[in-house]
Amino acid sequence: QVQLVESGGGLVQAGGSLRLSCAASGITFRFDFMGWYRQAPGKQRELVAVISSGGRVNYADSVKGRFTISRDNAENTVYLQMNSLKPEDTAVYYCNAVRNGYFRGDYWGKGTLVTVSS
Repeated sequence: QVQLVESGGGLVQAGGSLRLSCAASGITFRFDFMGWYRQAPGKQRELVAVISSGGRVNYADSVKGRFTISRDNAENTVYLQMNSLKPEDTAVYYCNAVRNGYFRGDYWGKGTLVTVSS
């Protein structure tokens, strides 16, 4: 059974930094994509950043230059380094992992709360 477990959320002042981690377990394959989404109160879930198994990355415009996504394929872990945090970054951050192909799967973690105070 595939599980994604996030960690690293918390309360931080504006301008501060946090590092989120997401560890996958129960797998014997490499995810094609791993990424982070977030959902703020009253808003839809949105993509924050995604990274392919080959290291290609894509970011939401709102976080470019402030957030960095990385992954450790050997450990099936994806990270999100968040710098220069703003109050509008406050949200529940969800880890997502996708396996393409015949055994396609789309997996989600339960989320970790990030709160940025002004």
